[in-house]
Amino acid sequence: MRSKSSATVSATVTGLALGALGVLAFSLSLPMTRIAVRDLDPWFVAFGRAVGAALLAWAYLRFTGAPRPTRDQWRRLSLVALGVVVGFPMFTSLALITQTSAHGAVVVTVLPAMTAVFAVLRAGERPPPLFWAASAAGLIAVLAFLIATGAVHGGLSRADLFLIAAVVLCGLGYAEGGALSRELGGARTICWALLLALPVTVPVTLAAAALHPPRAGTGTWAAFGYLTVVSMLLGFFAWYAGLARGGIARVGQIQLAQPVITLAWSALLLDETVTPAAIVVALLVVGCVVLTQRTRSGAPPARTSTPPVIRPATDPARRPPPPPLPGREHPVSRTRAADGS
Repeated sequence: MRSKSSATVSATVTGLALGALGVLAFSLSLPMTRIAVRDLDPWFVAFGRAVGAALLAWAYLRFTGAPRPTRDQWRRLSLVALGVVVGFPMFTSLALITQTSAHGAVVVTVLPAMTAVFAVLRAGERPPPLFWAASAAGLIAVLAFLIATGAVHGGLSRADLFLIAAVVLCGLGYAEGGALSRELGGARTICWALLLALPVTVPVTLAAAALHPPRAGTGTWAAFGYLTVVSMLLGFFAWYAGLARGGIARVGQIQLAQPVITLAWSALLLDETVTPAAIVVALLVVGCVVLTQRTRSGAPPARTSTPPVIRPATDPARRPPPPPLPGREHPVSRTRAADGS
């Protein structure tokens, strides 16, 4: 029992570490997308990075000799591809043509809660009420900070609708991919999803390149390369492995820190200002994340009723006598009659 508990704790810690590494990788996605769409067509950025990542994924699968997924796994991989290979890159690229990465970080704040919702719907997880309370507290803290700093103002624009669609699809892709990673592994899950999406990503990439030939400077291509290698591939290696080991809903809450980290990257790369309040909010978010990790999953408790005592059948004194044959007296009855009992 103790070894099983230690293994569970070790898997949770490993999952959280891998999830944190994935969040760190994804925290640069919005700033890099913002840089890339300045000079490149947003459709080329969204789908071209998926094509480039798919080539690397094909090399990885071939080198490791990965077995092909089953029919049911292909069906589930289609949801992963829809969410994280097509949906999130496409809608964020379209949104960041007119919006800043800081504004995009506001909507991405909802992503942990969306991931937890899909973890309930798709992976069968049941987080306890304390988990949802801590998650909501972290969400409110980040939203309040972003609103106070002016990242949110006015009503919903078309870019906001794009970002909302991106978050919904990404939450679906995260939850389905995390559950599927328990069977395929995190690396193989994203690799097969990238290959599955090629019939969509290749034609769109070629059409976008034909309509708007990609011409950009070194910085733009460097941002596009990061989106291809890290945001679209290597980040998912760690992220899906973390979700599979530590729990989708629980590890997914580490994303609460992603908007604050994204703002920090935006300040360094895009000359945006980060106030001291960001540090305070970051500490609050970390506290909320720690609280979510201290909650247990909502699995039903095991019954504690005392099981019935089963006597061993090898004890002849406790073995029930065989039934008497028809027309003959039971041997035990003859013995008792001879003893006068």
